[in-house]
Amino acid sequence: MTSSKRNQNNWKLIGALCLLTVLFTLSGCKKYLDINVDPNRPTEAPINGLLAATTQNTGLNVFRVANAGPNYYVQYFASPNASSPTDIYDRVDFSGLWRSLYDNMTDIYDLEQLSIRLNSSAHLGMAKVMMALNLSMATNLWGSVPYSEAFKGDNLNPKFDDAQQLHTTCINLLDEGIAELRKIPTVAVTPAADFLHGPTAANANAWNNTNRIWWIRTAFALKARLLNQLSKSSNYNAGSVLSAVDSAYTNNNMEARVTIFTLRNPWATVARNQQSLVLDGWLSTQFVNNAMAANSVNQDPRLPRITNLTRFNDYRGTRNGAGRIGTGTTNDECYLVLAGFYSGDASPLFVATFEETKFIEAEAALRAGNRTRAYNAYLAAITANMNKLGVPATQRDAYLARPNIAMGSLSLQLADIFREKYIALFLSPVTFDDARRIDFSYTGFQLPVNAVLPSPIRRLDYPSSEQTRNRNTPTVGNLNERLWWDR
Repeated sequence: MTSSKRNQNNWKLIGALCLLTVLFTLSGCKKYLDINVDPNRPTEAPINGLLAATTQNTGLNVFRVANAGPNYYVQYFASPNASSPTDIYDRVDFSGLWRSLYDNMTDIYDLEQLSIRLNSSAHLGMAKVMMALNLSMATNLWGSVPYSEAFKGDNLNPKFDDAQQLHTTCINLLDEGIAELRKIPTVAVTPAADFLHGPTAANANAWNNTNRIWWIRTAFALKARLLNQLSKSSNYNAGSVLSAVDSAYTNNNMEARVTIFTLRNPWATVARNQQSLVLDGWLSTQFVNNAMAANSVNQDPRLPRITNLTRFNDYRGTRNGAGRIGTGTTNDECYLVLAGFYSGDASPLFVATFEETKFIEAEAALRAGNRTRAYNAYLAAITANMNKLGVPATQRDAYLARPNIAMGSLSLQLADIFREKYIALFLSPVTFDDARRIDFSYTGFQLPVNAVLPSPIRRLDYPSSEQTRNRNTPTVGNLNERLWWDR
């Protein structure tokens, strides 16, 4: 066994042991979600144990958010069952997702408080960045959610903070996190406890010199994402977006991603479900046949790296709301597969990526009137994603030379950027934010068959767990009501 292979396996072992330490030592500290306290359990977790739990669960929450509803709403996925509630915009109880987000935010809050007590700037900075990410995912789904009163004491009825103010809070958290991460660490960070950036660091010094800087770049990438989300708002400022982009990622190596799992990448679990005939991870006609131009001369070269051919020796998506055409057991349509780039057991779970940042740059630059910068960023984003998925250079270059891709800076339109971003951010919950910003105007996009709404869904209903427990839970009218930034 080579030294590098031994080191890789050692890191995986350390990561798993670190996570097990968290599972056995972390206190029952889910503030307003749990009211029972076990006196036999420790009341405070080690700081690097909290870091391990929160960094891994931040990555897993990106999966959980995407897989709960957004992947179906943007039609990456389609249910194999006709008129599935998620497919047709019916009300679905997402209590489990709510719990996952708030469990992790509570642990992040505890990490923040412990970091302050121990005077650890690095841990505090990471906590603030993670809180901003988890909170932004929550408010982008539900709008107003508990925050200011959610993590202190046993308040079972925390107020729901204003959604627009929460967006500002997320940006402020990122700024505060950046400031803390720029300080020289006073408490050593165990690299194996940092599931988002740490596994590549050989020791604490290496983490401090390299991976800590990547955290800062991740914070700027998330800030650019949140600022760019305001494209419909009078508060949108393309210059501010580009300023954040300038301090974000400059290559794929810096990205926030989870590469160590207790068992496997959760998208691989989806693929294994399908392989075991627990129908899951079916790809939509919108993604396979419209966005990826399957079975045509313009077929996207990334498609074979995401799914397999059907038994008909072609690629076929499933129409949202219509359900499967076959039995579901005979490979009549396309699904996530274990051989896919995103859905293998050891595939990375992406949290924020270089190509997303370049697409944000392209959009903001185009809105600012800087067409040259916009076009260069647009091409760089496509190239980065092609390279990441292992598309051969000849196929990549041929794609980039197509007339509808290489239209030149003077002809580049926002629709071109969003079309390519939709493909490159496959499985990302960010696409649901983008879809709402452009009113779901992707080429070929249709309402699901038997949709219960006359227009696409724009938000989630509050989960039953909140409606029955928290008297402050707002009442939601229609699920196509727009959140404040989507108007």
